[in-house]
Amino acid sequence: MSIIAISRQVASLGDEIARAVSEKTGYKFVTRHDLEKRIVDLGFPQEKLKKYDEKKPGFFASLVKDRDEYLNYLQTAVLEAAAEGNCILIGRGAFLILENLPNLISLRFVAKKDVRIKRLMDEFDWNEKQALQRITESDTNRKGFHKSFFNIESDDPSHFLMVLNTGVLDVEKASDSIVMMNKTLITPEKENAGKEKLDELIKCQHLVNKLIFEYKLNIEFLRAVIDGKNLVLQGVADSSVLVERALKISAVELPEYNVTSSISVVQDFKTRI
Repeated sequence: MSIIAISRQVASLGDEIARAVSEKTGYKFVTRHDLEKRIVDLGFPQEKLKKYDEKKPGFFASLVKDRDEYLNYLQTAVLEAAAEGNCILIGRGAFLILENLPNLISLRFVAKKDVRIKRLMDEFDWNEKQALQRITESDTNRKGFHKSFFNIESDDPSHFLMVLNTGVLDVEKASDSIVMMNKTLITPEKENAGKEKLDELIKCQHLVNKLIFEYKLNIEFLRAVIDGKNLVLQGVADSSVLVERALKISAVELPEYNVTSSISVVQDFKTRI
């Protein structure tokens, strides 16, 4: 199996190219609405989704635990969708959540501003001012989303296998290039290695979710990382007792791993409400 993750500017033909690749490969196109539904089905409240979904959280929204819960649900939704195999995911930082998979093709679609303005004017019958306002708002939100949740610049090309200028390439040519790239680069060896790595990522995320949502452990920025037969917990806690409890639970949940902690204990650290 292989996975295609797309990051895109608004009006850069992201959905159109993704659908074309889906039709040519038979891959499932996981849309933004599909991911939103998965996040809500996992347990994140629908009414809170608009505060975080592909936008920078406001000041107060960024200080509450909902922010971290959203990220955990988002990562779970992306990982579980990717585990179904042979799929195309668009937006929501999927290219970062899946970045270390050997069978990932990560792409970014861009176009010059005047091209994007014209597309929006044609699609929505907007004037130039309305189209420019939409572009500015979208670019700001997406930049803020990636900086807030992943601490990266979304337009940094080093995170992508390829950046495609859709002001030059139309849907047909762009989708053909992606299909050919997928056939050429993703070998059976990469598919197997990717599946193993994805299985590890899902185990780690499910463990984190269990510790946070089921056992209610107040460990901030909690992560689990597997390296061979070792599993390391990372994060920040205000008590060594919490760390010990997390270690014991993890050892029971995943007994096949040697569980250790890199959680920082800060005595005056206050968890968010």
